[in-house]
Parts: sequence; C-alpha cells; structure tokens
Amino acid sequence: MTGALTTDGARTARDPGRSALGNPAGNAAKNAFRRVQRHFSPAVALAGKFAGQGAAEAAASGAEITLTDGRRMLDFGSYAVTLLGHRHPAVTEAVRRQLDAMPVSSRSLVNPVTAEAAERLSEHLGGWLRRVYFGVNGSDAVEVAVKLARLASGRPRVLAVRGAFHGKSLGALALTHHERFRAGLEPVLPHATHLDPRDPGAVLRACAEGDVAAVVFEPVQGENGVVPLDPGVLARWCEDAHAAGAFAIADEIQTGLRRAGKPSLALHAGLPVDAVLLGKPLGGGVVPISAAVCSDELYRPLLDDPFRHSATFAGQPLCAAAVPAALAAVEGLAGQGETISGWIRAGLAELRRTHPDAVTGTRGRGLLWGVDFASPELSGEVQIGLAQRGLLVSPCLSRPETLRLLPPLVATRADVERAFDALSAAVGAAAVEVSR
Repeated sequence: MTGALTTDGARTARDPGRSALGNPAGNAAKNAFRRVQRHFSPAVALAGKFAGQGAAEAAASGAEITLTDGRRMLDFGSYAVTLLGHRHPAVTEAVRRQLDAMPVSSRSLVNPVTAEAAERLSEHLGGWLRRVYFGVNGSDAVEVAVKLARLASGRPRVLAVRGAFHGKSLGALALTHHERFRAGLEPVLPHATHLDPRDPGAVLRACAEGDVAAVVFEPVQGENGVVPLDPGVLARWCEDAHAAGAFAIADEIQTGLRRAGKPSLALHAGLPVDAVLLGKPLGGGVVPISAAVCSDELYRPLLDDPFRHSATFAGQPLCAAAVPAALAAVEGLAGQGETISGWIRAGLAELRRTHPDAVTGTRGRGLLWGVDFASPELSGEVQIGLAQRGLLVSPCLSRPETLRLLPPLVATRADVERAFDALSAAVGAAAVEVSR
C-alpha cells in the first residue's frame, strides 16, 4: 500500500486516494464515477460503485487491490489477467527497464526484445510451434489465426464450438457463440459453423463439404462457465481436420500459461494443433500482450508476405519485455499453483456441503474454477455480497448463474481461507435475500 493511516485515522500525503492536489479519497472516487458515467457508461459506473461500496481502485500489489478509502480487496477475478498477481516485481522491473531504454519500436528495424520474447514463448510451449504473431489482446490473436487459416488453406469456413467465446471484434465474434454478443451485428464474418462439443464426428461431416479452413476450440470454455471439452473428441476433431487439409487451433487465451495447471492444455493432451493462442496473463499482469504461436504451415501467408497482416503496436518492446519475465515467474510458482488448486478444490467441496440448495455445481482445474448457483438472481446476489466482504470474482457473461474463481499463483493459505469465509457468508446471506 502506497499510503498509510495515522493513529487517528487521517490519511498521509502518500495515500493512493489523494490526487496531486491533495483531494480527499472520497472526492477522487466521486470524480471517477462521474467521469465514467459521462464518458463511458452509467451502467459501468453503477456496477463499479456497487463493487467498491462507493470507493474506486487506487493501487494494487500481489493478490490485493487497495481502494481509495484505504480498504483492501482480495482479487480472485480480473478476468484471468493477474495470474501472477498485481505488480509482480520481476515483471515490473523488466518493463521499467524497457521503458527507460525504448518503449516502442520503429517497425523498420529488428528489435531484440521482441525477438527474444518470441523465442522464449515458443520454447515454453515445447519448441515445435516456431512462428509467433504478437497482438495486444485476445481478439487480436484469434483474428490473425483465422485470417492465416483462410489464406493458407484457400477456404472460407471456420468451425467453432457451441458455447465458445473467442472475443467481440467482428471476426472473432463470428466464432463466439452466445447471442448476447452477436445480436444486432449479424451478419458477422460469414462461413462460421458451431459444432456440438459432444459429437466426435462433427468435424468429419463438416469437412466433407470441402470448404473448411480450420476448427477452433477452447480446451476449457471459460466464459461459458468453466466447461472442459472432452480431449478425446478434440483429438478426433484435430485428426479429421488435418485429413481434410484444414487446421486445428487451440484458444488458450484464458486457460494457458498454467492458469489451468499446464503451459498448454492442448499440447499436454497430445492434440496435434497448428496454433496455440495466448493472452491475458502473458504480460504478467503488468502490460497487455497476446500471441498466436503457430506452425510453419499455418504461418505460411506471413512467411510469403509479412505485411499481409500487421499492426502498429503488435509486439512493441515495452510489452514484449514482460514476456520472458512472466514466463519465468509462472514456472517458478508452478508448484505453488498445484497447492493452491488443492485448497480451492477442498474449499469448494465444503461450500457445496454447507449450502447444497444454493450451490448446484463446481468445476475446474488449476487456478480456474466455476461455481454454479441455483439461479442467475442468486449468483448476482452472491457477487454483490462478495464485493461487500472484500472479495472480487469474475462473472460468466454467457452463463449468468456461474461465477469464476481465478486466484493468482501468489495467493497464500490465508488468502484462500479469507476467500472462502467471504464465499460462505455471501452465499448464506444471498440465499436468505432471494427467498424473501
């Protein structure tokens, strides 16, 4: 925490809730809510006001966020970005050094920092997927992977999975399944088909028409409620796609880099994918960066013409500097991740025993867990109650009855116990509220 409280409760000048002019923390939060309402969305301002109980976020470190009123919240949310917690020292230092040296690239010269980031990332996944395209967010990685598949195959159609979430840009949106995000935007990118995840023969039948460029899947559907797909079905899909001259692409933007226990769930399962898409924690929770890590064959259009797809800030050195530091930190904490996963699993089992009518199911692996509630209304009440008790989690926008728990690798046993104390209390209170 960058500020402190005196014995009488007054804030010091270093309190994160004060501006450069020394405004009280309450004014800082009120100004933030007013500006969000005016320049973004009143709904976003209202949701943030509920979550922070009238305060805004001001600083963060490790597993905690400090609010403008000095309270601290445990962050088991942040939509899977903060796998290393906030401001991991090794990642922050790497980015700080690059900021002092050269934050952006000329785009005309080779940058060693970006080149090293690509090599480290390829090695992290085993080394046989050699080609890398860096983007800024997950949708960037999806967009380039789909574009490459269509160019490399000369075919238009891309297969995705029912319940999938691959982003909200127009190309990625064609693969995202939920109507909430597609309504009013049809037609999106044409030639996209969504498959039944329980149907092993779905890709074979789709490819029989001769127009399929790729099949894209999440090994675990995060936004859809932390739903794992059957590895046996995915293996059959990859084989059938390749037999038909199409590509197989694993979207691990949420599940990869040991969020779900392994550097890549697809590669760990032995799936012969042509690309693994990564993002969210790739920048160590410090900077935004994503990547499509591809085979030579899929990447062929960019080997033939590297300007066929490019972006001004793709792979800028400030963000690329975070990648080697983040990968090293994740690997260094992998054992701790297994321990935390065990604590979470045990805590959820106890939560379900304690509240059997409210908690209808739990699923997950590693540091990615979904908790199902009896209704979307109950789930919403629980989320509000958790915020009031100092715990942030992530909702599932495609499945409103489910909340996601996304603890960081730096969480302690005390953090997990604190989280489950808040969960049990919030579920109990929400069940009473909903039953009235």
